[in-house]
Amino acid sequence: MLISSQKHLFNIPNNLVYLNCAYISPSLKSVTKAGLKGVYRKTAPWEITEENFFNEVEVARELFSKIIGATSNDIAIIPSVSYGVGIATLNLPIKRGTNVLVVEKQFPSNYYGWIEKTKSVGAKLIVSKRSKDGSITDNLIKQIQNNTSVVAIPNCHWTDGAIIDIKSVSEKCRQVGSAIVLDLAQSAGVLPLSIYDIDPDFIIAPAYKWLLGPYSLTFFYVAPRWQHGVPLEHGWINRQQSQDFSHLIHYQDTFQAGARRFDVGERSNFTIMPMAISALKKILEWKIENINQTLVQMTNLIGEEAENIGLKVMPSEKRAGHLIGIQFPKGIPKKILQQLKKENVFVSIRGDCMRVSPHLYNSIEDIEKFFDILKSS
Repeated sequence: MLISSQKHLFNIPNNLVYLNCAYISPSLKSVTKAGLKGVYRKTAPWEITEENFFNEVEVARELFSKIIGATSNDIAIIPSVSYGVGIATLNLPIKRGTNVLVVEKQFPSNYYGWIEKTKSVGAKLIVSKRSKDGSITDNLIKQIQNNTSVVAIPNCHWTDGAIIDIKSVSEKCRQVGSAIVLDLAQSAGVLPLSIYDIDPDFIIAPAYKWLLGPYSLTFFYVAPRWQHGVPLEHGWINRQQSQDFSHLIHYQDTFQAGARRFDVGERSNFTIMPMAISALKKILEWKIENINQTLVQMTNLIGEEAENIGLKVMPSEKRAGHLIGIQFPKGIPKKILQQLKKENVFVSIRGDCMRVSPHLYNSIEDIEKFFDILKSS
């Protein structure tokens, strides 16, 4: 089902065109309201109860688990993709002589942790190149071998939306015994996904892009087979009986159930956690399938308009439906972003692409204005 424009739910000026959700999403009005309410809670700390350190976190866990078809026990609360990669490198058995496989030009947060780990243990980092047509999956699958310890990838490329068939990749990983770690920064909340289709080891999903949530909060799926692993840090709240503040002096060897042992310290952020909850509720209300279907229509139109003026985009079957990269035959014009910004139109340049990433606050008129400026530049 297509969703009509939801711009009225955001604080976006009528004369502004924001086609840049892959950069940072704007907050829903309801999310901003929840955040401001959270800020003011600190003015009356006597009203913050011990239960408040736990209740909202559990609500957020449960809501995000529905996004990927998991359970709340499978979800940890962490601050960033790099933090999640850190947990994965600490727990996955990467041995000398094996390799970790990543994709060409994938986001640095899902690269640096792996290169440091492989160097430290005498393993090798292999970067899978894209095919001449820009596609990723076939070359990636060919490079997954018996000595591949980990495949650490997104399910669509952050620069242009090139899609990766993670179900096929996962099948190959299971055949050879490789772990699979997914960075869903550019797809969680907008691209339908179920863990039962891919059986990932870890999933990392920041809230501030397509989940329409706050910065510095990331959801971290941990497969049950890793839920007895080693956390990056050892805080009080991750341990059994931490709900009883009067007995925290009685140290505990055992952790809270499931993935909670991996939670970051001070996870109970009374400002950003309510924001995430509000955003997740709205996404689940809209339904991810409907969001995706609506944005596919927009990016298909963007692709058609781009090709009509001699620009190049990946075919729709080879890219995700919510973001699209536009390539210019003679390279991206140097001052194009400044020209667009002057007209209150916002997109990004990533690599050799102009990345256009709409959401439900956009309209056909927004796309028309964007191309009117491109045509005149």
